[in-house]
Amino acid sequence: MKNQAILTELINLEAILNLPKGTELYLSDIHGEFAAFDYILRSCAGNLKLKITECFKDQLNESEINQLTLLIAYPEEAIQYPRHYPFYNKDYQERVIRQLITLLGFVSTKYTRSKVRKKFPEEYAYILEEFIYTDLQYSDQADYFKNMIHYLIELDEAIPFILKVAPVIQNLIIDHIHIVGDIFDRGKEADLVMERICHLPSVDIQWGNHDLLWMGAYAGNAACLCHLLRIATRYQYLYDIEKAYGINLRPLFLFAEKTYHANPVFTPKGKLDADQLILEQVHQALSIMQFKLEGQIVHRRPELKMDMYDVLSKIDYENNTIDIDGQTYKIENPCFQTVNPKQPLQLTEAEQAVLESLMYSFQHSLKMKKHMEFLMKHGSMYLIYNQHLLYHGCIPLAQSGELINFTVGNDSYQGAALLDFFEKNLKESFRNFDTHEDFATDLSWYAWCGPFSPLFGKHKMTTFERYFIKDKKTHLERKNAYYQYRDSAKVCQLILEAFGLNPEFSRIINGHTPVKTTKGESPIRGDGHLFVIDGGLSKAYQKQTGIAGYSLLNNSYGFQIVTHQPFISTDYLFNQQTDMTAIKRVVDKVAKRTLIKDTTIGQEIQTKKRKLQSQLQ
Repeated sequence: MKNQAILTELINLEAILNLPKGTELYLSDIHGEFAAFDYILRSCAGNLKLKITECFKDQLNESEINQLTLLIAYPEEAIQYPRHYPFYNKDYQERVIRQLITLLGFVSTKYTRSKVRKKFPEEYAYILEEFIYTDLQYSDQADYFKNMIHYLIELDEAIPFILKVAPVIQNLIIDHIHIVGDIFDRGKEADLVMERICHLPSVDIQWGNHDLLWMGAYAGNAACLCHLLRIATRYQYLYDIEKAYGINLRPLFLFAEKTYHANPVFTPKGKLDADQLILEQVHQALSIMQFKLEGQIVHRRPELKMDMYDVLSKIDYENNTIDIDGQTYKIENPCFQTVNPKQPLQLTEAEQAVLESLMYSFQHSLKMKKHMEFLMKHGSMYLIYNQHLLYHGCIPLAQSGELINFTVGNDSYQGAALLDFFEKNLKESFRNFDTHEDFATDLSWYAWCGPFSPLFGKHKMTTFERYFIKDKKTHLERKNAYYQYRDSAKVCQLILEAFGLNPEFSRIINGHTPVKTTKGESPIRGDGHLFVIDGGLSKAYQKQTGIAGYSLLNNSYGFQIVTHQPFISTDYLFNQQTDMTAIKRVVDKVAKRTLIKDTTIGQEIQTKKRKLQSQLQ
């Protein structure tokens, strides 16, 4: 009996291996823009409309296709538009249920019955199986099908049924989602983005520099905490963080109000939604604490060679000047009330109390704990998936185009080993997040702004210079040679080989830098070896890019680049009856359709098969 069960499972696994691989969606640089991110997921990056068009062909016109697309993408919102969606009309209910069942059967064909069944909501699992596997060519089965629908409607279950089935279709069209970094900062709703990600059925994350900033803060790095709160103040979503995560900002506000004055350099970006003065005061308080904490790490970790961040020690406080790279600059609009010129990196008692309060609040937020632990569990510095290489920032290169060495003490790291080094230390700091000044925790700050960090990719972060020095040449942040060489097929091949991959069929998926289409930039680099998919969802970048960025689809036939337009609102979608379908183009078509046996999951199934075969023997 036991052998029969093993044989049955082996037959099932072999069948799975020969099915087409599911569709993967790659997204990057979401930056807290929940509505736009949610729309891409709901519309399956344009694939939802494509599947509806393929399924119904000549049965539906363009308007009806758009209407059904919006219904499946936003079923609950559709109820609010009775002119287009008369949900309480029984004939309409029957028509929609039939369309959903037809489409559900259509998008289920590349999966096993067991996998499809697992996607079904528990309360409708049995009836959905009956629906999609009933053969309507036979009159008795057609009658059975019709009676089931009518009974569903008579029991007033039609609307709940529609609301539950629509997300199932979305989840079947996109089988797996890759988030290639930068969930946080810029936008106001990073917490909603994280909640959405936490509930995705199949997802992985490659950490971005902004994600690591939050993770470093949660692990106890006070410099990272000041950085993220300063950025939030500058872009006016500090109150949103307070509300979303329950962070107690009162001690910070009281200290800033008592200590600092109006300072136009620290006026937040954009149209002000709150009192300008208090935000300018908080902005100054966080900046000065940040500079002090960064200087402390510089002195604590000389092996990291980060002297350029010890700015407060380089100031001539009598003349309000600073020496940078051998040149003296005048400091504009100084705010060094809490800086002791003899001990410029020392925190005042008041600053220390504020930091301790902020850190306690940040680390003890239950929602923060949930989100940071999810990032740690499902995330990594890079990922090799289906023989493709995914990372957010860069692989640091020398000016010669070769992999560059990052030396710490007696050890040097490059390529995959460099990313492994940072990942190992970040995990170590997470395990000991009550220890705030250990090497692993300090390294999370280096990962945010260090010149050899694979998540930063610049020679320096010029925050101090941008605030206090008018000469714009001091504001320059030189990019690592990687961003020049990733246009080279030869260098992309070098990187792939350094990770043990074959450049003939492996590709690099990269985020981090907005693609400036207005200047003729392309998301396809290195003669097709590398795709830059910075989501461009952040409104702050859309003037540079001219669009809302790119995403990437990979199905059994190859890769497709998806171009997104700025998301307006769901009201706009329903009032215009358009799905704002993204523009897609095939960029890398495979010669032979990819099956599950050719994928990362296929490798796991092959391993399971070998174990079962050994049990039989």
